[in-house]
Amino acid sequence: MISGKKQRIDDLAARSAPRAGAAVLDDLQVDGAGHLDDSVGVSLWASAWRRLRRNGVFLIGATIVALFLLLALISPFIAPHDPGAPLLLSEVRQQTNPIPGPREGFPLGADWQGRDLLSRLLVGSRQTLFVGVFATLGGLLGGLTLGTLAGAFGGWVDSLVMRVVDVMLSIPSLLMAFSIAAIAAQPSQWTVIIAIAIVQIPIFARLLRGTMLAQRHSDHVLAARALGVRPQAIVFRHMLPNALGPVIVQATLVLAVAIIDAAALSFLGLGNPDETVPEWGAMLGRAQQYLAGYPHLAFYPAACIITVALGFTLMGESLREALDPKTRR
Repeated sequence: MISGKKQRIDDLAARSAPRAGAAVLDDLQVDGAGHLDDSVGVSLWASAWRRLRRNGVFLIGATIVALFLLLALISPFIAPHDPGAPLLLSEVRQQTNPIPGPREGFPLGADWQGRDLLSRLLVGSRQTLFVGVFATLGGLLGGLTLGTLAGAFGGWVDSLVMRVVDVMLSIPSLLMAFSIAAIAAQPSQWTVIIAIAIVQIPIFARLLRGTMLAQRHSDHVLAARALGVRPQAIVFRHMLPNALGPVIVQATLVLAVAIIDAAALSFLGLGNPDETVPEWGAMLGRAQQYLAGYPHLAFYPAACIITVALGFTLMGESLREALDPKTRR
């Protein structure tokens, strides 16, 4: 059967080939005799990786992200001091030196409670990563649920889901996250995660719904329906796996936004109230009262947030360009 199909392909190529010479279309070459050159195909992700590894922007973003992940994993082991220990509190109480400066054993100095600033920045990377990843995962799961319902069923289900998504998108994301986090009786790290996750749900839902609607009329889905495959199997085995590519790319971009939003909520006082657990956004918010005389207390956590967000953004944009046929280089 396979040889018969190949023979029909060869005959079709022979009828459509030019009478002389060779025609080259992209990577496929058909000679004048109608012979189809066999070549090893590559997957979409493999083809994208070939372009990404030559993309300097992607390599810079991936390097920043890799260093951030490594730092978040090993930060408790390389921090020179306990981030919650007021080791220089005696110097803070002196009116002449309220913020201890850099010295031996404290390369960045200490904060307003005598805690080592470098140790708090290192350990704070883990908390920032924790909030960003779990907020993105929560938004991704909620968006997958709504997007799958809308894209698979269509009709009134699609209309209902999209109207809910439109209402959520009509509210500024930070304002909605602030409102959700403010409802909690006691601010905590999990209230920030839940608030940001809810804000990200409509982004994933709308993107997945669009890609699944495009999949509904594709050839492989129509063939599965003609063969009598169950609708559930068509959705979860044919439509959803082929629609996840853009959603995964979007998740890398949303992760950067989640880190910035988490820092904003912590800056506004809606984050974890426990100061013994450092987090970059909370450090930035509590340093504002010392901004005039000691700007480095706010500069260091702000620089960390900007650098990490830039890394995820560069990596996500490069990945989207590599996977999108309209923007491939």
